[in-house]
Amino acid sequence: MAGVATEGGTRAIIAALLANLGIAVTKFVAWLLTQSSSMLAESIHSVADSGNQGLLLLGGNRAKQEATSRHPFGYGRERYLYAFIVAVVLFSVGGLFALYEAWHKWSDPHPIDSWQWVPVVVLVAAIGMESFSFRTAIVESNRVRGNQPWVAFVRTAKAPELPVVLLEDLGALLGLVFALFGVSLTLATGDGRWDAAGTAMIGVLLVLIAAVLAVEMKSLLVGEGASPEAIRRIEKALAGGPDDGVTSVIHMKTLHLGPEELLVAAKFGVDAAATGADIARMIDEAEARIRAAEPVARVIYLEPALPR
Repeated sequence: MAGVATEGGTRAIIAALLANLGIAVTKFVAWLLTQSSSMLAESIHSVADSGNQGLLLLGGNRAKQEATSRHPFGYGRERYLYAFIVAVVLFSVGGLFALYEAWHKWSDPHPIDSWQWVPVVVLVAAIGMESFSFRTAIVESNRVRGNQPWVAFVRTAKAPELPVVLLEDLGALLGLVFALFGVSLTLATGDGRWDAAGTAMIGVLLVLIAAVLAVEMKSLLVGEGASPEAIRRIEKALAGGPDDGVTSVIHMKTLHLGPEELLVAAKFGVDAAATGADIARMIDEAEARIRAAEPVARVIYLEPALPR
């Protein structure tokens, strides 16, 4: 399932990247023609999103590096690091810039005097392109989400790409609606402060999304264990059956070294009469059962213990 999440995440990233590059160009043209602050904020937002998708692709590529003596558990967490950088970029380049532009436009408001139809056409077209990207992210997420609610999926997903693209695309769609709101009211009333208000709404939205992403990616960077469902599967596989020689699971800890690599460390009880050869066989068989039950459990350390 993790491999499916990775492939789906890559498809969603590419779809979002292509959409945002096209949207960014059209928004910049609209801003140059109209000098609308909402259009400028949305242009920078699309540029930031395009850079973010590039960062996610870079993180996925760097995570594939082979383990070294200095990094014996590999580079799987690079994907979490680059996803965290995405949150920082979205906060600073997207959110804070939009808030600054809103303050500037509110202090010196002016109507949209020329090419008045351009921003509306551009925003409607951008909503169409962004909807395609968002739909792709939803379809790919549904392949791995199962019956989880969307909030739970974002909070518990171990592969960061799909949650990041989902939230980015959602923010982009809402931001476009806010920009259309501000531009339309500015055109209708001649008051540039509506444009500033739409820009401020975009800024607040991006800051909030960036904060959510930063919290979730920080948790993954610090280190998260397997899901409760995965832990139950691993414990059941480790315990085995009555003929497998494991008398009890004393304690177990798990840690995601990356979205597709789980470390499992456990101490299990064995009968006092078991020989060294028996214990070695038990460990080998237990590792095989764990990997069959949870394929991402690639690094396993098992410690036998005699009953006290």
